[in-house]
Amino acid sequence: MRAAQSVTQRLEDYWLGLRLQDMDIPAIHLVKENYVDDSSPLMSEAVENYLSIKGNDDRTFIRAAKRNGEYVVKALGNRPITSYVTSEAAEFRDWCLDKGMSINSVKRVFASVRSIINLNIREYGLDGFNAFAGTYMPHQSDAPKRQPIPIDILKVIQKRCQSTDDEARLLVGLISDTGMRLSEAAGLSKDDVYLDEDVPHVEIKPHSWRRLKTTGSHRKVPLVGVSLWAVRRAYGANNSPFLFPKYCDE
Repeated sequence: MRAAQSVTQRLEDYWLGLRLQDMDIPAIHLVKENYVDDSSPLMSEAVENYLSIKGNDDRTFIRAAKRNGEYVVKALGNRPITSYVTSEAAEFRDWCLDKGMSINSVKRVFASVRSIINLNIREYGLDGFNAFAGTYMPHQSDAPKRQPIPIDILKVIQKRCQSTDDEARLLVGLISDTGMRLSEAAGLSKDDVYLDEDVPHVEIKPHSWRRLKTTGSHRKVPLVGVSLWAVRRAYGANNSPFLFPKYCDE
């Protein structure tokens, strides 16, 4: 289905070209062959414009925008953003899939590229359209699903964390019985820890040194088993305001 869609789009563009060749266009002889008069920014420039306008200083956001723009440049060339055509967007989709990306990753790349081009078109009043706006995305149900770590292996990891008992192992121990993200655990301050409550817990909340992935990530996580042991050990292991000062500072 993906190959058929790509071939169909290319044929449509080819047939359109043939129809245009037969049209009687006044003064067509004055148009230079392969001439493109396009004042829109190059893809690399569009990315920089996008980041400047957005003003988002989040490193993950910046890295993703630059990476996705570089993907387009590698696959299709660093050209004016309104010079890309829909058939090339389909080629870009196939290029991403051939690189081993899952269909969900490809959709995220396209969402980023669409946003970059759309913002430049609106902000600078450009003529043209976004070739990446309506690209067909095949449905893939065979994407690999993440599997949890087997309980027997998890117990081995926890025992080794307790026997080694250093900051790295305390961090792993905390994650092992809570399921929180690595950045959430590493970014904890001691003010986020509540060991004297009826239910010992940590509060995951945004800080200036560590943002949360989503607003719903703000939550309280109970401490049990190895995670409770790890937080108690880490809390008294240093005089830093951070629970894991080796991995987090202001």
